[in-house]
Amino acid sequence: MSLHSFDSLDIQKVTANIGARVSGIDISEPLAEEQVAALREALNVHKALVFDDVHLDDAGHQAFARHFGDITTAHPTVSAVDGAANVLPVDSERGRANHWHTDVTFVLNPPQATTLRSITIPPYGGETLIASSAAAYRDLPEPLRQLADTLWAEHTNDYDYAVPDEEIDEEKAEQRAEFTSITYRTAHPVVRVHPLTGERGLFIGGFAQRIVGLSVGESRKILDLLQSYVTRPENILRWRWSPNQLVVFDNRITQHYAIDNYDGLPRRLHRVTVAGDVPVGIEGKESYSIEGDASHYTTVATPVAA
Repeated sequence: MSLHSFDSLDIQKVTANIGARVSGIDISEPLAEEQVAALREALNVHKALVFDDVHLDDAGHQAFARHFGDITTAHPTVSAVDGAANVLPVDSERGRANHWHTDVTFVLNPPQATTLRSITIPPYGGETLIASSAAAYRDLPEPLRQLADTLWAEHTNDYDYAVPDEEIDEEKAEQRAEFTSITYRTAHPVVRVHPLTGERGLFIGGFAQRIVGLSVGESRKILDLLQSYVTRPENILRWRWSPNQLVVFDNRITQHYAIDNYDGLPRRLHRVTVAGDVPVGIEGKESYSIEGDASHYTTVATPVAA
């Protein structure tokens, strides 16, 4: 399938449910309005876009991300790349995000989009999995869908990550202390309505720790059941990184997972995220903050159609 939305711009699907490869555009140059609109539309359709042969520094990376909206600072609690307050180093030496999650869902308005650029790639392994939570929602049997439609989940950055104490060394303890230096708790609808497409997606992932109104144990069973639909192989793009690549994915309707399968070799990406809107459930009710102020991290975006 090829969508020719603007002259030489070519968009090729990678899998049936998620992902497309974009060519015929130089994202290191300022983009025309028509190109930006075409990329936004492609992101709405494919959820994740891959750009090859990208030659960007941190400034150029940020300039590209701004085509999708205002950018956030690097992270609510984790330190940025030196000299680039809006760029987060995703570095194997600073910890590994090998759990399924949607970025920063513990704040009231998580990023609408995440951009990742390859800096140092191991010779094998280190893939990023990106899953379509819209496909997951469509896969739900009707009784489960009706249940999910009614649920809200509490997301937080302050939990144990299921790491046994004996595996936490001093360095990991310091990383965790930084990550949880401000505690955030936010309630989001389990089924989020995408503000541009109207699609419904399961808005859960690793920071969703309990279902509002249920015990932790009950919550875990339901969240695990719903999560099993997100992580079906048919709903996943498994991206093997190459040098000079950039991937952008719609953080409102995807989850991702960085696979720790590269024997501790160096792996580094740079991440820039685009400020998002406050999630809305199927009844039109917005997410609400329970604890933690993220105004230093992100503005609140107003969705604008492509």
